[in-house]
Amino acid sequence: MPSTPPEPLPQNIVADLRAALPADALLTDPADCLPYGYDNSRRVACPQAVALPTTTEQVAAVVKACHTHQVPVVTRGRATNTVGGTVPIHGGLVLSLERMAQIIAIRPDDRLAEVEAGVINGELQTALGEHGFFWPPDPTSAGYSSVGGNLACNAAGPRAVKYGTCRDNVLGLQFVDGRGRIINTGVYTTKGVVGYDLTRLMVGSEGTLGIITKAVLAITPVAEEKRTLRGLYDSVTTAGDAVARIMAQPEIPCALEFIDTASIEVIRNNVRDAEVDLPPDAAAMLMIEVDGSADAIGPAMAAVEAAARGPGLVELKTATTADEIAALWQTRKALSPALRKLAPKKINEDVVVPVSRMPELIDGLGKLSAEHKVRIVNFGHAGNGNLHVNLLGEEADLPRMHTCLDAVFDLVLQLEGTLSGEHGVGIEKRPFIAREISGDALDLMRSLKGVFDPAGIMNPGKLLPD
Repeated sequence: MPSTPPEPLPQNIVADLRAALPADALLTDPADCLPYGYDNSRRVACPQAVALPTTTEQVAAVVKACHTHQVPVVTRGRATNTVGGTVPIHGGLVLSLERMAQIIAIRPDDRLAEVEAGVINGELQTALGEHGFFWPPDPTSAGYSSVGGNLACNAAGPRAVKYGTCRDNVLGLQFVDGRGRIINTGVYTTKGVVGYDLTRLMVGSEGTLGIITKAVLAITPVAEEKRTLRGLYDSVTTAGDAVARIMAQPEIPCALEFIDTASIEVIRNNVRDAEVDLPPDAAAMLMIEVDGSADAIGPAMAAVEAAARGPGLVELKTATTADEIAALWQTRKALSPALRKLAPKKINEDVVVPVSRMPELIDGLGKLSAEHKVRIVNFGHAGNGNLHVNLLGEEADLPRMHTCLDAVFDLVLQLEGTLSGEHGVGIEKRPFIAREISGDALDLMRSLKGVFDPAGIMNPGKLLPD
């Protein structure tokens, strides 16, 4: 928590910002600004001002003023990211899109929805559900994260294994670049090859190239049927082998979640027996969901179930009703609350490796845990090879935890993986990015940023290393 408020912006800058916004849409009192200075990374830095625009034109006018006066601009959705991506570490202006939350259109015949960036993911899903559709990205924070924030980080969630990430489910965008120009990119169709693909470039750029204000999203019909399986295995290795078998056959599950031995122990030791149902020899768990038409769901389930069976299987349960499905998912849902009670310090990373190398990753993480004497708890989206690696300890353990994290990243890259699957880079992962991306590629990325943001005001100090 900052001990002193930042220096106020000069009055001439404040006057230009007020001229760009409605009367009640600029905050300058530090007490009003501080709530906009943090995100889920637990980092805090108070901005010098907060803008609350209601239109793209207002966003453009604000950015033009900031470009003229060299004021940093940090875009904020609902600040659910865990890597410090929305923390204004260089002061300046936080531009919050909370008042731009309109669902502009839902067009089922064209399988698209047009929305403002401040729309909450969960509210969009509810509106789409009335038409029998959904938007595939479903991060854990879907109930309170914004579509714009999801797009900025290329968020995903369990459904990505079958339906893809944000980048796979957006057709076009409206954004404001670092000079204050309003740019429309993409299409209203599923095909389109005119010009460079600026839409996909903007998705995942974490506000460093521009501010997404509107999006045309590709939506998907809700499947007629959904079935759930819970597979328990005698080791993380046999569970990892089962993941590889499931993903190697034609029927792709719509969710494939993994929980390791340490996670199982957390649940056993911190959740009442009545809330979970785990045999004593269960050392790893897979949660598997399959969806499809009423005619196809039976054969699809049979194929996935056959792949889930194999050496080390302790138990395989199937659920079809809503109550049965909720009971099976209860074990997975009990993990996160239990984890919060386990240690005062937690480093939460999300890494990705090719699915075939998941067993190697899990085995390697176990060895690193023993070598560095750091407790590591792993769970995540196994169908994408995307694991959430949680390093736990006390304040005194932090140096050892960070040394262990360094080795975790080396292991991931050795296994042809990537250092972030859906959390983004923000501040937390910047020091490690040069390990994954070559110097020439980073130079090209910096050149691109210079075209979009020549003054370097858009979310400075994030994503790309110095």
